[in-house]
Amino acid sequence: MDLATRYLGLTLKNPLVASASPLTADLGNLRRLEDCGAAAVVLPSIFEEQIEAEEAQTERLTTDRGESFPEAISYFPAAVNYSIGPQAYLEHLRRAREAVAIPVIASLNGISRSGWCEYARLVGQAGANAIELNAYFVPSDLSLTAAEVEHLYLDLVRSVKSAVSIPIAVKLSPYFSAPGRMAVALAEAGADGLVLFNRFYQPDIDLTRLRLKRDIELSRPAEIRLPLLWIGVLAGNIRASLAASSGVDSVEEVIKYLLVGADVVMTATALLRHGLGHMATLVKGLGNWLAARDIGAVASIRGRMRRGALNDSTAFDRANYIQILQSYSA
Repeated sequence: MDLATRYLGLTLKNPLVASASPLTADLGNLRRLEDCGAAAVVLPSIFEEQIEAEEAQTERLTTDRGESFPEAISYFPAAVNYSIGPQAYLEHLRRAREAVAIPVIASLNGISRSGWCEYARLVGQAGANAIELNAYFVPSDLSLTAAEVEHLYLDLVRSVKSAVSIPIAVKLSPYFSAPGRMAVALAEAGADGLVLFNRFYQPDIDLTRLRLKRDIELSRPAEIRLPLLWIGVLAGNIRASLAASSGVDSVEEVIKYLLVGADVVMTATALLRHGLGHMATLVKGLGNWLAARDIGAVASIRGRMRRGALNDSTAFDRANYIQILQSYSA
């Protein structure tokens, strides 16, 4: 059984990738994921705010302490308590590359062009096989136009691409006016791959304390439908690799994503919910599904049900919307 695939120019033994989560911040977990069949791993995101906080603390300790009384140090606000600092992140990346044979993908989240580019260079030097740009940007500034927001993303990709020699993927939001055209534009700007889609963690309200709640709700299988739609539309029409993200819990979601044209399928939720060993369940389940249908390679099913491969593409278009509404019965 040949489960091999290509993603970001990398040859992977199968299409299952452990996406960024607290699980991939631990070397022991990375080794276990590799043993369970993961074809690649994405490290947790490093944020530009973390880099700035560490640099500010270093500058304070090396300059201010020599010019003031020790008590004055307490006047400075405490640094934000991030789970892992930038230097520790680079060291974790180096050790991860030594610990596992599968590709290790770094994940970056920046707020400025210089921040993205400088740290992209650093993670490249530290040995990352590729970089995932976790472009988590909520355009809450009501003066920003759609074109200006799109320009920010395109400028980001061009800048980072010019700063590094390793492949880059963009973890893309679905909230563009024309997601398909934006995906094509990102590929034209230099993105080697697209991850569909980034989950924006919207706040909730605690009615008892009247405070905003900032908790994380794990994705559910029903959430695959939006990325399923857009991967099916893009597959075969874009030069960038396509990674499916969101909603993966069982091998069924993995197969559906592959059928519409995903090159790889990423999951964090399934591993957080079921444990690291669930990766082996997904890999074995994919092989079993193919074997039961006498299919010898995962490449044989990839894109079989993408929009461009169907005789009737209305399942991806407005006509399907009308049919669903008219066929529904209470």
